[in-house]
Amino acid sequence: MSLSYKADASSVAGPYSQALLTPHALYISGQLPALPSGELPSGSMAYKTSLCIANIRAILSASGSSMSRVVKTTVFLTDMKNFAEVNGEYERHFGVDGAPKPARSCVAVHQLPKGVEVEIECVALPGKEGDEGGTGTTQEMEEGERRVLNH
Repeated sequence: MSLSYKADASSVAGPYSQALLTPHALYISGQLPALPSGELPSGSMAYKTSLCIANIRAILSASGSSMSRVVKTTVFLTDMKNFAEVNGEYERHFGVDGAPKPARSCVAVHQLPKGVEVEIECVALPGKEGDEGGTGTTQEMEEGERRVLNH
């Protein structure tokens, strides 16, 4: 397992990895609406959703994947009244340019870390579109190497 630091995404809020890259999937931990500095700015739910997605995009890029390779997302909201506004921003980023929309769950929760109102996690295929072999060498993948993206 190798460690990698990604400065373009916000740091983690606890004792866990920002993302884990396996031979068949990239698992991205829940991303908060934070700037790369860790600051939690105020703003609309659309803006906060865009920050979560910007962090996901940065992690995907750092791991050699892309938004079109996301296969599953989970959106956590502290209030379902924000569902429509979050969806409006979400659809601007997922399932665009002919890419299929990922499977998705949206869950209302009592609280989220650091008092935020939205958090998004996802699972993506490794590699770029058309790269069915994923990332890393065949030998690394056969040995089940996992790469960890972490702050």
